[in-house]
Amino acid sequence: MDTLVFLYENAGLIAQLTWQHVQIVVIAVGAAILTGVPLGIAISQNERAARLVLYVAAITMTIPSVALFGLMIPVLSLIGQGVGFLPTVIALFLYSQLPIIRNTYTAIRNFDPALREASRGMGMTTWQRLARVELPVTVPLIMAGVRMAVVINVGIAAVATYIGAGGLGKLISRGISQSDPRQLVAGAIMVSLLAIAADYLLARLQHRLTPAGLRDPQHT
Repeated sequence: MDTLVFLYENAGLIAQLTWQHVQIVVIAVGAAILTGVPLGIAISQNERAARLVLYVAAITMTIPSVALFGLMIPVLSLIGQGVGFLPTVIALFLYSQLPIIRNTYTAIRNFDPALREASRGMGMTTWQRLARVELPVTVPLIMAGVRMAVVINVGIAAVATYIGAGGLGKLISRGISQSDPRQLVAGAIMVSLLAIAADYLLARLQHRLTPAGLRDPQHT
């Protein structure tokens, strides 16, 4: 009950922190999509490059978030951006790479060869085939990687409050430092709700982007 009262009395602050949280995640994952999808497509043509890229991305995922944020501080301090928004976005961008690249790579590699040959027989160029056939068919798997990246980063972004990034992590850090369970629980609840809401909205977007003939009839 105390937590609900806290949420009600601080609705304006919570809305502001939620918006900061959303901005950080959207910018980081958006940049990761712009790089990860083309990279996943590119390495699908070269097995050796695929192993190297996926290995490096997997190693990045194993680095604890606090350690990665710590590594960013001395590097970005050289340009006066050691703490705050920029190091957080860069860290989340790196964490987003593995699920996006891996799912894109897997989707393109497992694309039905018969469909590829049929599009070639129709006289499509490589880029036409990619844009009109391969990407629309592989959207569900690629979007699954994006959804995974978003959900992961909603949680990791909460830790970034310790380097001054803002967001809902402020409630959690204040709750810990002030021994105030209301703020701690409120922050945890809001982060969880944000992750659930983001996953739901992306699931709807995934459904809309999937060609009608490939949609799950249970979700129409």
